[in-house]
Amino acid sequence: MQDLVIRDADVVDGSGADSYRADVVVDDGRIVSIVREAAAAGCQRPTAMRELDAEGLVLSPGFVDMHAHSDLALLRDPDHSAKAAQGVTLEVIGQDGLSYAPVDDRTLAEVRRAITGWNGHGDDLDFDWRSVGEYLDRLDRGIAVNAAYLVPQGTVRALAVGWEDRVATPQELARMRQLVAEGLEQGAVGMSSGLTYTPGMYAENAELTELCRVVASYGGYYCPHHRSYGAGALEAYEEMVALAREAGCALHLAHATMNFGVNEGRAPELLDLLDGALAAGADISLDTYPYTPGCTTLAALLPSWASEGGPEAVLARLADEESAERIRHDLEVTGSDGCHGVPVEWETIEISGVSDPALAAHVGRRLDGWPTARRLLLADRLGTTVLQHVGHEENVRSIMRHRVHTGGSDGILQGAKPHPRAYGTFPHYLGHYVRELGVLSLEECVAHLTSRPAARLRLPDRGLVREGHRADLVLFDPRTVAAGSTYEEPRRLPTGIPYVLVDGRFVIDDGRRTDVLAGRSVRRTPAG
Repeated sequence: MQDLVIRDADVVDGSGADSYRADVVVDDGRIVSIVREAAAAGCQRPTAMRELDAEGLVLSPGFVDMHAHSDLALLRDPDHSAKAAQGVTLEVIGQDGLSYAPVDDRTLAEVRRAITGWNGHGDDLDFDWRSVGEYLDRLDRGIAVNAAYLVPQGTVRALAVGWEDRVATPQELARMRQLVAEGLEQGAVGMSSGLTYTPGMYAENAELTELCRVVASYGGYYCPHHRSYGAGALEAYEEMVALAREAGCALHLAHATMNFGVNEGRAPELLDLLDGALAAGADISLDTYPYTPGCTTLAALLPSWASEGGPEAVLARLADEESAERIRHDLEVTGSDGCHGVPVEWETIEISGVSDPALAAHVGRRLDGWPTARRLLLADRLGTTVLQHVGHEENVRSIMRHRVHTGGSDGILQGAKPHPRAYGTFPHYLGHYVRELGVLSLEECVAHLTSRPAARLRLPDRGLVREGHRADLVLFDPRTVAAGSTYEEPRRLPTGIPYVLVDGRFVIDDGRRTDVLAGRSVRRTPAG
């Protein structure tokens, strides 16, 4: 007898086609049968060991979070309801050019310090890996949801070159090419960059192009957090499109927003640029989250020269009065490259988390100027995370309508007051932008969150409700689905998503997290 039959579900299959009523049968982790309009047809209805009445519920493929920062959370927190309860069945990690493989002992220590604000320091974990393959093997011991990995270009540069702002030597470039190739051979799906984060931002385009040629040769994709989302944002997008085309590499634009006052109402210009490139044959996709504020570390706003040499060098400059004054001038007058070339507006920056519990009183407060920011950076040893309230709703809506758009939470799970996108991105799309505003139809939105990302990841048996596909599935109530998370209570779980299956096993059952750890690494499909 089969494992499960889901009866009388309204199937939104991920293709963008109209929904239909069906019984869907799951066995051994895959969809084995779809019987349309079974009750109305009066035909023999399938049976199984478990029969789930889905009357009034939508059955869709599991959602794919194309931009996640769960690199350590998946290992630290077996529950991981932040994503599982949203209906996310696959996360793409290794984002923004900084993660934990490939590394040596030195680089691992430096990266852990640099992105403490994203993932915590990891003192509660055994870092028993160094290569990409070893990290993926660690995930394969069992995690809440599936995970795909991008080789982080900044980590690769830290390993081969260090944290210096200089051109890589031919030998160092050859080493970086080798590291990227090894990561892809071991299962990574592409390469990420964080071109406003050190040391990745020190790479010139010629270096990035060479690395992207390696990515292209393995059928992967390049996922840059490009050089500016503020002043010169459109030129930064143009730069990435040209670079990817020069390398012959597929391009996926990370959290493709147009932020800060200089970009209000300018989303159509970005979309025109993308449409032109797509018409000329470029392979481009993008992801966004359905909120206006951004989230990053406070240290990320510093100018690149202040971050050269790694975290300890940053702290030394912050402690030095002359260097600190130069940093302040770049932040407040010139416009730091770390702050996207825009002079910082301190009142837009809200503290969302600190690494040192003694500093918890700062969480939820807006910064009142450089002196407070400097003291916090030093006291928290760069571990502070912030919300940056600099986005524009009309830009968010315009971009999410585009035909190559996918969903990505950019969810940072650290901190006492994280961005609500970490817990709410996918139900917020379905509840607010589909049901309440009608920005997208339900069928369109589900396609954005399922089959489109699966196609980018080159996963032939995921992202659709189809016979033979893996049973990564979500059942939600279209009348009630909503993000529970808010800016005031960012860790509240969503409503209206009673069932989530990973590999045919219930990770959310009747609204409750089970103890199932069905997730594994999802590795690159060989080209061809």
